[in-house]
Amino acid sequence: MRDSAEADPLPPGRGRLVLAAVTGFVIGSGVIGMLWAASGSPGGPADDARAACAALWRAGELPEKAAGRGLPPAVLRRVLAARELSRAASELNPDYADLAEHIDGVSRMVVSLHLADPAGRWHLAQARAVCNTV
Repeated sequence: MRDSAEADPLPPGRGRLVLAAVTGFVIGSGVIGMLWAASGSPGGPADDARAACAALWRAGELPEKAAGRGLPPAVLRRVLAARELSRAASELNPDYADLAEHIDGVSRMVVSLHLADPAGRWHLAQARAVCNTV
C-alpha cells in the first residue's frame, strides 16, 4: 500500500498555487487577446477597397497627355497604392476582383505614361463607377 505523501508529488498547498497560476495565465491571456482585438482597426477587405478608391480619387484627374517630364510623383504613388489596396481586398474577398482589375488597368496606363490609351481610360471610368458603389 502507498503512503498518501508518496501519491502527491507536490507538497500540500503547492497544487493549489499551480492551479491558480495556470488559471490566472489563461484568464490574463484571454483579457489581453480581447483588448488587442478591440484596439485594432477592422482592416477587412471592404476597408481596403474603400482606401483604394480614396487613393484613386486623391490622384486627381489624369490628363490625356503627360505634361513635361510626366506626372507628379504623388499621382503615381497614389495610383500604385490604390492598385495594391485593391489587390489586397480582392485576395480576401473575390467581390472586389473587378475593382482590382480596373485599378490595375489604370496603373498600367499611368506607369506607361500612355494617358490617352482608350483601354486605360475605360478602366479608369469603370474603376470610378465601382468606387461609387463601394
